[in-house]
Amino acid sequence: MESRPPLSNPDIATIKRVLIGIFIVIVAQVLFVAQDVVMPMVLGVLIALTLRPVVRFAEKRGIPAGISAVLMIVMLAGGLGFGAYSLSGPVTDLISSAPETGIKIRAKFAEYRDEIEAVKQASEQVETLAQGTDSNAAQRVVVQQPALLTAAASNAFSGLTTFVVALILALFLLSTGTLFYEKVVGIMPLMSEKKRALRVIYDVERQVSRYLFTITLINAGLGAAIGTGLWLYGMPNPIMWGCIAAILNFLPFIGAWAGTAALAATAMVVYPTLGTALVAPAIYFGFTIIEGNFLTPLIVGRRLELNIVAVFLTVTVWGWLWGLVGALMAVPILVCTKVLCDNFESMNAFGQFLSGRPALEDAEAADESSAG
Repeated sequence: MESRPPLSNPDIATIKRVLIGIFIVIVAQVLFVAQDVVMPMVLGVLIALTLRPVVRFAEKRGIPAGISAVLMIVMLAGGLGFGAYSLSGPVTDLISSAPETGIKIRAKFAEYRDEIEAVKQASEQVETLAQGTDSNAAQRVVVQQPALLTAAASNAFSGLTTFVVALILALFLLSTGTLFYEKVVGIMPLMSEKKRALRVIYDVERQVSRYLFTITLINAGLGAAIGTGLWLYGMPNPIMWGCIAAILNFLPFIGAWAGTAALAATAMVVYPTLGTALVAPAIYFGFTIIEGNFLTPLIVGRRLELNIVAVFLTVTVWGWLWGLVGALMAVPILVCTKVLCDNFESMNAFGQFLSGRPALEDAEAADESSAG
C-alpha cells in the first residue's frame, strides 16, 4: 500500500482558507434562513450591553440587578411604545400620500422647464388628483396606497415581534447579573483560560456598552436638534422627523442621505418655491455633518474608530441578510467584532483591518494592551 507524502505548509494554509470560506458561507446561509430566530437574539444582546452600565450603576447604589433591569426594560418599552403610537398617525399619512407627493414634485420641477407642454401635463395631473376625477393617474393612486400601507403594516408587525423577543432576552441577561458570565467562564478547563476569558468578556462588555450607550445618546441629541430646527423653520411634524433622524443615524452614510432625501421630497410639497423647500433638508443634513465629523469623533474617541470601507461593506452585507433591522445593527456588530479581535492575538490582523487608525498606531495600541 503506497504511503501519501505529507502535506506542505502552503497546502495546509490553502486548505485552511478553503475551510474558512466554506464556514463563512454556511454561517451566512444560517443567518439568512434563521433570521426570525437569530435576529431577536442578537438585538437582545446589544440592548443588554447598552443598558448594562445603568444596571451596574444602580447595583452599586444598592438596587438589585433584577429590579433595575425590570425598570429599565419597562421604561424602554413604554417610551418606544408611546413614541410609536404618537408617530403612527403622521407616518401613516406620510406613506399614504407618497403617490400624491410624487405627482406634486414632478409638477413643481416642471415649472422650471422650458417646455410649456410638460408644465401643462403636470398641472393637469395635479388638478385631476385634487378634483378626484376618474383619470388614470387617480386610479393609480387608489391602487398603490393600500399596497404601501399593507407593506408598512406587515413590516411594523414583524419588527414589533422581533423587538418584543429582544426585550425579553435583554431583561433576562440584565437581571441575572454576572451569572451568564460565570457559566461561560466555567466551561474553560484551565484557570489561566478562565482568567483570560473573564478579562475578554469584561473588556468586550465595557467597550461595546460604552460605544452603544454613547452613540444612542448622540443620536437622540441629533434627533432633538433636527426636530427643533425644523420646528423653528415651520416644517410640519418636526417631532416625527427628529425621531426618523435619530433612528436613521444608526446607518452610517446611508442614513443621513436617506433622511435628507425623504425630507426634501416632503418639503417640496409643503413650501411654494424650490428655494424655501431646500432649507429644511439643508438643516437636516447640516446637523448630521456636524455630528458625524466633529461631535461623534470627539466623544467616542479613536480607540473604536472603524475603517470606512469595512463599515460600508458591513452595512451592505447585514442589510442584505436582515433588511433594515440588520443594517441598523451592522455597526454595533462590527464594534463587537473589533473588540474581540483586539483581545485575541490570532485575530489581531483582522482587527487592524477593521480599524480606522494607521497601522503604526494600531501596533502601539496592541503593545500597550499586552503590556497592561
